[in-house]
Amino acid sequence: MESFRQIMDIVGTSVDGVGVFIVVGGALFATVRLALRRMQGAGNYYVWYRQDVGRAILLGLEFLIAGDLIRTVVVAPTMQNVAVLGLIVLIRTFLSLSLQLEIEGRLPWRRDLPPQAQD
Repeated sequence: MESFRQIMDIVGTSVDGVGVFIVVGGALFATVRLALRRMQGAGNYYVWYRQDVGRAILLGLEFLIAGDLIRTVVVAPTMQNVAVLGLIVLIRTFLSLSLQLEIEGRLPWRRDLPPQAQD
């Protein structure tokens, strides 16, 4: 059982690493796209840059939450760790919803209406 916990600790840390890599890589990718758009003279490049960085952060947060869940539930399932995990998930969920609202201008559970339904 101890070897299973060690493996899951490694898996959880690896998932966290993937999340950090996604955030950093996404920010670098967004910066490169910003530079290319500015050289082309594209107009609204700042909004595109914010959206690209926001998407990278959103995806990275999902991986970070998954890594925390794996490590807390499998490796050290104490009440204190579960409470801390709950607080972390609550904060990250709030950040995710805020970023989603900032990027798309609507909450994730709000669907766009089809064009004929808007009349």
